[in-house]
Amino acid sequence: MTTSKPVISCKNVWKLFGASPEKYLKNLPENHGYADIHADGYIAGVKDVSVDVHKGEMLVIMGLSGSGKSTLMRCMGRLHDITGGVIEVDGQSIMDLDEKGLIEMRRSKMGMVFQSFGLLPHRSVLENVAFPLEMRGQNKHDRRERALEVIKLVGLEGREDYFPRELSGGQQQRVGIARSLAIEPDIWFLDEPFSALDPLIRREMQDEFLRLQDLLGKTIIFVTHDFDEALRLADRIAIMKDGAIEQCDTPDKIVMNPATEYVRKFTQEIDTARVVRAKTLMKPKGKSSITGDTVDAKATIQELARVLVNDTRKNFPVADDTGQVIGILNRQEALDVLLGEA
Repeated sequence: MTTSKPVISCKNVWKLFGASPEKYLKNLPENHGYADIHADGYIAGVKDVSVDVHKGEMLVIMGLSGSGKSTLMRCMGRLHDITGGVIEVDGQSIMDLDEKGLIEMRRSKMGMVFQSFGLLPHRSVLENVAFPLEMRGQNKHDRRERALEVIKLVGLEGREDYFPRELSGGQQQRVGIARSLAIEPDIWFLDEPFSALDPLIRREMQDEFLRLQDLLGKTIIFVTHDFDEALRLADRIAIMKDGAIEQCDTPDKIVMNPATEYVRKFTQEIDTARVVRAKTLMKPKGKSSITGDTVDAKATIQELARVLVNDTRKNFPVADDTGQVIGILNRQEALDVLLGEA
């Protein structure tokens, strides 16, 4: 994933709110912090952010309210014009696009889902899902066919003629997801899509979302303030504070090696064993030959707990999806993660 050309590339991106922000940024002193900028009468919604998102990756952007996570995502889709830096989508600088080019890019490449469902109350599920296709000018037969396809995909088959008021919150969010998928986007932006849902429905929607991602393989930018949600969903997590990214890495590496004190506070209540996977701890197999049952590289240490306690082998062969041994897991190191170091 990380060796491919990025689908979205952000380089030294700034988004300042205030009077004449471009002029202010041009004369900004080096090492001027968030508080200094605020004292000058500006808000750094995004502060010198550089990050790439690769094809098929799910990047979760998280942080507390006001950290800049939603602002960064909106800059990526050019819902906000940036103050400085460069954002490229498939190698094209989105700030160079005119209005027509921007509309075409959003229609052909991008799907968006927000916390508020934004459904049209006097239109049925089918009509809500088909709406972006109608705006695109697609004929009625084709847009109905595509809408029915994605309605089935999100598990709402049989409710095509329901109105939003006749659906639960989780079902309404599924309509929003189906609507965004109708245009077959390459890039999917989701801004806290499940935060308004009850915990049980939220968990079900996360499961559904993971199923869809496994099926469709979209490039996804997902915004949340919930670290547990980020750990469940993300290929990588970008943790933001005061408009800047504090750390961007895989969930297990963030939990095991927080880059800053702020990130450490985010992770201190997390059970490391349910995040860290065998592939994170494994060492190269070298020329050694280890016999016996293998452990799955993707399995968490928590999932391997019974094996680690009952099987007294010093090392375990770690296998990938094809069953090929790709490394060695040291039992004691894994037990230290599971139980805490002695």
